[in-house]
Amino acid sequence: MKKRRFSWSNLYLVLVFVLLYVPIFYLIFYSFNEGGTMTNFTGFTWEHYETLFSDTRLISIVLQTFVLAFLSALIATAIGTFGAMSIYYTRKRGSRNALMGLNNILMVSPDVIIGASFLILFTMLGGYLRSFQLGFMSVLLSHVAFSIPIVVLMVLPKLQEMNDSMIDAARDLGANNLQVLSNIVLPFLTPGVIAGYFMAFTYSLDDFAVTFFVTGNGFSTLSVEIYSRARQGISLEINALSTLVFIFSLLLVIGYYFISRDNTKKAKKRKREFEEVSVLK
Repeated sequence: MKKRRFSWSNLYLVLVFVLLYVPIFYLIFYSFNEGGTMTNFTGFTWEHYETLFSDTRLISIVLQTFVLAFLSALIATAIGTFGAMSIYYTRKRGSRNALMGLNNILMVSPDVIIGASFLILFTMLGGYLRSFQLGFMSVLLSHVAFSIPIVVLMVLPKLQEMNDSMIDAARDLGANNLQVLSNIVLPFLTPGVIAGYFMAFTYSLDDFAVTFFVTGNGFSTLSVEIYSRARQGISLEINALSTLVFIFSLLLVIGYYFISRDNTKKAKKRKREFEEVSVLK
């Protein structure tokens, strides 16, 4: 019987997870504190959750944040998917590398720079269009813009994994460009598209720096609201809200796992079918 050796890598991994999750569970634990502080637990209570659900302003901001994240992720996923396809099918290597470089610049640029740039852009745009003001639309456009590169990076690896002979086989069988796109390319890219959507949704949901610059009077997101309330002092209502958001994120990850696993199986099955058809032909 072999003895298990001590692994520093496993110890490092455990420490990383402890550092990441202990503050979250600390926050969740004190969301049930009757004492109203995060220093001394005096008893269990649901009071802070009741206060949260009675706060109509905060609930409205939560709904606004989720609607914003849903729309921005949806638009960014559509644009990013076709953007990844455009980059992948660009014939000239230099042009393809230049497009990838432009895409990656937004990934490494500081959020403060991106937020300030959008603020200047929207301020100039507001000077020409009096009806355009900082608010939901400006935040939506900003979130779509910084989410597109994320989707591109999620979809491109799936394009590189795709067997181009499937497309050739489909064309030999008489499929046109639209049929190839809808029946071959997009179904194969579905796991990458779903991953890109969830990443864009998450980035939009918790973004603060860019949103702080481009939001206006009458509109706020969850991150900006929590920041403004945290400056006024500790409120366990925020702990309760953070707990619910954490649970929602956990359910989102579980749902993504099952959806991606199912789509991966379907993509592999479809790939085998087309390979069999091409071999028979």
